[in-house]
Amino acid sequence: MTYRYFSIVFVFLIPFISCKETVNYDNFAGFAQGTTYSIVFENDGELNQKSVKEDVEKILHDFDLSLSLYIDSSIVSKVNRNEAVTPDTFFIGAFKKSGEITEMTDGAFDITVGPLVKAWGFGPDARKYFTEAKRDSLLGLVGMDKVSIQNGKVIKTNPGINLDFNAIAQGYSVDVIAGYFESRGVNSFLVEIGGEVRVKGDKHGVLWRIGIDRPSDDNVIPGNDLQAVISLKDRSLATSGNYRKFYVEDGIKYSHTIDPRTGYPAKNQLLSATIVADDCATADGIATACMVFGKEKAIEFIGFHPEFDGFLVFSDDSGNYNTWFTENLKRYISQE
Repeated sequence: MTYRYFSIVFVFLIPFISCKETVNYDNFAGFAQGTTYSIVFENDGELNQKSVKEDVEKILHDFDLSLSLYIDSSIVSKVNRNEAVTPDTFFIGAFKKSGEITEMTDGAFDITVGPLVKAWGFGPDARKYFTEAKRDSLLGLVGMDKVSIQNGKVIKTNPGINLDFNAIAQGYSVDVIAGYFESRGVNSFLVEIGGEVRVKGDKHGVLWRIGIDRPSDDNVIPGNDLQAVISLKDRSLATSGNYRKFYVEDGIKYSHTIDPRTGYPAKNQLLSATIVADDCATADGIATACMVFGKEKAIEFIGFHPEFDGFLVFSDDSGNYNTWFTENLKRYISQE
C-alpha cells in the first residue's frame, strides 16, 4: 500500500496554565505501514504506555494484512488475484465507506481504479504500460457497481477488476486507532498516521494545531516549510496532493492521482486539497476526489457539502501559489 508523505506535521502547544488539576499526556511514535505515526493521549494513570503502543502496532499490522497491496498475503492482494478469501472487518468497513464516497463524488473517487493506477506505473509494480489502445478496456474494469460483498465473499463481475484502497486506507486506519482509544475511555487524543489526523477534545484547554506543508516539489521534509496551520477539536483532517508523487516522461509530468472517469492522471492547477471532516476516512477520500475535480469543481463540491471544510492550494497562470478555504475555517486557520 503506498502512503503519502506530504500531508501534515504537528505544531505542539505550550501547556495552558490553569488552577485545575494537571492532566497528564503520554505520547509515542513509530514506523508502520511504510510510513511514520504519532500518538498523543490523555492518561490518568490507568493506561500503560508500552502496552498501548503494542496494541496500536498490532492493530496497524493486522490492518496491513487486510488492505496492503504491498503484502502478497493480504486480503486485498488475494481478492485481486481472484483467490478464495473471507474479507475481515477492516476490508468490509473500508469497502463500505469507499462506496459512500464514490456515490457522493459521482465516481471521482473509486477503489476499482487499481488497473489504471498499475497501467500508469504507480503502485507496487511501478511499470508503465498504459496506451491509448488499452484505455477503453481498462476503463471497462472501473466502477464500484462491478464489485460487491455477498455472503462473506467479494464478488467481481470481471476477474480483471483490481481494488486499490490507497486513497482511503490511511485515513481509515486513523479512525480505527481512534476507535481503540475511545474504547479505552480516553477523552483527549491525537492520532496521526502518515500525515492524516484525527483528534478528540483538546490539550490543556487549547485546540490541537496541525501544520499543512507548502505544496512544492522541493519541499521534501514534512514540516520544513508550512503553508498554513489549522486548529482542530473533535475533527479529522487529510491532505492529498501531487507534488511529491509523480514521474516525468518525455518532458511531461504525470501525477499519481488518476481520474477513474477518464483513465488519465488528473491535470489541473490544484496543488493540494486539505479536507476537514468528522472521520478521517471520509476526509481522505474527499481530498483525493478534490484533486481529481480540480479547483473550480472542488470549490463547488465543498459548497454543496457544509459537513466538510476545505483548504485548497493552487497555482495561477504565472505559477504563483494561491489559497482558498471555507468560511468556517477562518477563525481556525493561520497562514504562514
